[in-house]
Amino acid sequence: MLLSLEPRGQQSSLMLWCSPLLAAALTLGSGSLLFIALGHDPLLTLHTLLVAPISDLYGLSEWLVKALPILLCALGLAVAYQARIWNIGAEGQLLLGALAGSVLAVNFIEVQSRWALFVILLAGTLAGAAWAGLTAWLRTRFNANEILTSIMLNYIALNLLLYCVHGPLKDPQGFNFPQSAMFGDASRLPLLMEDGRIHAGVYFALLALVAVWVLLHKSFVGFQIKVLGLDKRAAGFAGFREKRLVWLVLLVSGGLAGLAGACEVTGPIGQLVPQVSPGYGYAAITVAFLGRLNPVGILVSSLLMALLYIGGESAQMSLNLPQAITQLFQGMMLFFLLACDVLILYRPRLNLRRKRRALATAVQQQVGAL
Repeated sequence: MLLSLEPRGQQSSLMLWCSPLLAAALTLGSGSLLFIALGHDPLLTLHTLLVAPISDLYGLSEWLVKALPILLCALGLAVAYQARIWNIGAEGQLLLGALAGSVLAVNFIEVQSRWALFVILLAGTLAGAAWAGLTAWLRTRFNANEILTSIMLNYIALNLLLYCVHGPLKDPQGFNFPQSAMFGDASRLPLLMEDGRIHAGVYFALLALVAVWVLLHKSFVGFQIKVLGLDKRAAGFAGFREKRLVWLVLLVSGGLAGLAGACEVTGPIGQLVPQVSPGYGYAAITVAFLGRLNPVGILVSSLLMALLYIGGESAQMSLNLPQAITQLFQGMMLFFLLACDVLILYRPRLNLRRKRRALATAVQQQVGAL
């Protein structure tokens, strides 16, 4: 090949941490060129996309509401990715958590005890963990690739939710709309402010943030997870049980995603609807890598991703931009992040000398044949 990549002799940890910032800057630059091509003022569009949505207290509340499910899913994915277990099924695990919580919530409408909320959130967490457990079982029992199995389970979870919301859980008094009945007050997460939708789920997100940080950085289990991700043979020689760790990281990952789904239906939505998630589980993959699989970095990147969500909605309404602008920015950010990482870890090299030798050899062979 004319161009090849060779590992750099010494990797810069500073550049690895600056890579997300560089990727964000390149995304903004590319987005500005895109807006110019679409006939929009780039400064005005970026202001509408990134500044205007959080210019008031209600906007800040909506920002946090969007960030909570992304943060919970991304924290769970970070645990799995540290072990090099590539769980792509956070979206399906979130949907199963929302579905399981809704099944209980529609039967607890008349219940006045706050224990109803605890049971609903617990059911959502366990449902997400169980859905991820299918991936763990297929991986440890049949050595099935977790990327393929987890992403296919997403579609099964989505269709299962659609079946339930159009069938058994459909509100008989909902004018034939595909949605469940509104949950009772005891089954709803309490609001933290009167003029916004931010709810008590923020406490679960902060608790998960601290728990994941302690697990990965201050526990022996976290050390085992990292060793498994670095070298499976070394983990085996050290006596670490690979299958048990695979089960652990996937159950934790699925449980946090399921909790995110349960918090969505008991928080800002208050019922089960087909659009319970606009792709939070998929966005969490980008967030996990953008945050360098570090809980603090994931917190910052989840806020950035949530800003893109609400900014995309604002730009769609005020500037008539397409709805896909949010997904486009997510894709560009992940692409630039991976590109920056490649250039930081590897040095591009032109193989002109090797190419010339190959060309000279070919010419000599042709002359000899004549």
